[in-house]
Amino acid sequence: MKLSDFDFDLPDDLIATRPASPRSSARLLHAEAGGIADRIVSDLPEILRPSDRLILNDTRVIPARLFGVRKRSGEAGPSEAKIEVTLLEPQANGSWSALVKPLKKVKDGETITFSPDLSARVDSRAEGQAFLRFNLTGEDFDNALAHAGAMPLPPYIAAKRHADDRDKEDYQTIWARNAGAVAAPTASLHFDEALVAALKARGVGMTFVTLHVGAGTFLPVKVEDVTTHKMHAEWGHVSEDAAAEIRATKAAGGRIIPVGTTALRLIESAARDEGIAPWEGDTDIFIYPGFEFRVTDGLMTNFHLPKSTLMMLVSALMGQERIREIYAHAIAERYRFFSYGDSSLLIP
Repeated sequence: MKLSDFDFDLPDDLIATRPASPRSSARLLHAEAGGIADRIVSDLPEILRPSDRLILNDTRVIPARLFGVRKRSGEAGPSEAKIEVTLLEPQANGSWSALVKPLKKVKDGETITFSPDLSARVDSRAEGQAFLRFNLTGEDFDNALAHAGAMPLPPYIAAKRHADDRDKEDYQTIWARNAGAVAAPTASLHFDEALVAALKARGVGMTFVTLHVGAGTFLPVKVEDVTTHKMHAEWGHVSEDAAAEIRATKAAGGRIIPVGTTALRLIESAARDEGIAPWEGDTDIFIYPGFEFRVTDGLMTNFHLPKSTLMMLVSALMGQERIREIYAHAIAERYRFFSYGDSSLLIP
């Protein structure tokens, strides 16, 4: 299975840099029973059945992108360097792993200042990352980060514009509550309170799970034989209540439809031969054609990057030829792509 099998040509002007407003006014490509229909997200209550259950990721994105200054004194006099930091995840010892650019401009023991209140010491560096120890912890750290940090927009948006205050709302789901992600579960960004109310009135079930999306979601696949690709691990949690709701829906003949690839990867990580069980831990599950889905009956998801692991996932769900047909239609009809783009409902 070659990387080139998951490639396609995407016009640059189809990459969305702002979301639709209101959220549920985004377009929705509905692919089911061999057909393709052009709808909008607010049509979901008409499309879904009362027995269906949506699986929603309630992770909260932290403003993980920081811009600071490293100051240094030396024989040639004082010097300083501008440093860009993207936080990755907290470590057991209280430090944070982070991507630091340029990494060569910092040394172990040096301090990077981000604001009058927030700074971090470089504990160590390894494998292209740095480990930072901040001057604040707990709620004080959260408050300082909220003021100093910016939303970690995906590279394809950040290349077109800087993050701003609008992104602090736009790049967060309306049900975000468990902080820890450095990327949003973007299919869920299409939901607003009116849509949620309409879905509940329709009788569609909703179950919340947590997967803290990591920066690894944006890393390119670098191997030609995709089956040898190694995924970055992300922490997730499926509660007993969530597992019970999913089991009950399946037993009653309802469909389980994750909203977003993160929710799908998590419930398939928690799946067993007999169904799904409560689960917590790191998952590096890699889903590509040939994968046997145990829980998932469909997927709501945005449109993904060429040659990405997410293209491989939707190809596994729908079949490679079917996905090529769906993406060709989306491009021809000028759907908006990627994190702030339009969405699709894929039912195999």
